[in-house]
Amino acid sequence: MKKLLLFFIVAWLPLMLSAQYEKMVETMEDEESLMEDGKMVLRFINAENGEPVDGATIDIEGIGTYTSDMLGKVLIDVPEDGTYALSFSKEGFISAIYPFEVIVGTLFSNRFSVCPVIEMGAIRVVLDWGRNPKDLDAHLIKEGDYHISYQDMHDSRDGTAKLDRDDLKGFGPETITVKNIDEGASYTYFVKNFSDRSSPRSKTLSKSGASVRVYGDNQLLKSYSIAPNQKGTTWVVFTIEGGKIRDVNEVGNQY
Repeated sequence: MKKLLLFFIVAWLPLMLSAQYEKMVETMEDEESLMEDGKMVLRFINAENGEPVDGATIDIEGIGTYTSDMLGKVLIDVPEDGTYALSFSKEGFISAIYPFEVIVGTLFSNRFSVCPVIEMGAIRVVLDWGRNPKDLDAHLIKEGDYHISYQDMHDSRDGTAKLDRDDLKGFGPETITVKNIDEGASYTYFVKNFSDRSSPRSKTLSKSGASVRVYGDNQLLKSYSIAPNQKGTTWVVFTIEGGKIRDVNEVGNQY
């Protein structure tokens, strides 16, 4: 009986591995596709764990109302060029409105990292970008206390801040959550182009299409988009002083 079982395992293992590989390739290709069956693809990703978000209600101004499928996708007819307001809602997630722009019948980005509900007093910062560069890193420094990032501290010593998700293959999301903000402290949030970190005159970061969204009080508080055609490997997005978010939005080599 054991020999028979071993025979079936040996016989079927190559087929199983082949099927898994094909599914992986299919998923990777699907993640990058902007069109499917002549329709435009919108994708909704859980900002905390990178998983697709199904069963969400998507209401697009002037176009229609949709429900995301098991892969977190919504397919819509290609609209006229312009900027549209997309309203996202699902139980257990923060409802928010996200703009997207259609230019010459295509989208610059079709991925929306949406945020699960967080505790009152907490903030969650979500970084998204395009296919390139492969590795952007989110950093949050609390002056004199901690530095949250992939290279430094994944979790603060007091447990109030953590890197929820790191991304190494492009697109994101890369996410940091802080349970409570110390109003007597100073914070700086910035993005580092790890892939191109040795090239301070590079414009790759600026061309990445990176965006940062800040959630708190179970709403979308701030949205930032990186300025194009700037040289540098660091994007300083915002600081927090006295519990208030202060916009910076500068690309350079500050860190």
